[in-house]
Amino acid sequence: MSKANILIVEDESIIAMDIRLRLLRFGYTVCGIVTTGEEAITKCGEALPDLVLMDIKLKGAMDGIDAASEIHRRFNIPVVYLTSLSDDSTRKRAMTAEPLGYVKKPFDDKELQAAVEDLL
Repeated sequence: MSKANILIVEDESIIAMDIRLRLLRFGYTVCGIVTTGEEAITKCGEALPDLVLMDIKLKGAMDGIDAASEIHRRFNIPVVYLTSLSDDSTRKRAMTAEPLGYVKKPFDDKELQAAVEDLL
């Protein structure tokens, strides 16, 4: 069984590199790390990842919710939010993009691995 190809969308470089290292340790392929919603959409069109791990709060004009909605609409690629934002209004808005999951930061290896494996 081949492991999934995953795109990381995270504007904090230290966090993005930590997620990348964890995913590689789990045996997954990381097709890229991008920092904005616009870059995420472009990269999805190029790499067609199996899954996108998306932070909600991103740099630039487009947040992770808007990017996830566009990725879902254009490519039907599943998105899992990895975020520290958990207030009710953000969660309700985030669910409109039809994500496959919502993992609250900080998370440990087991939480991340379970979220990815369960959703794939």
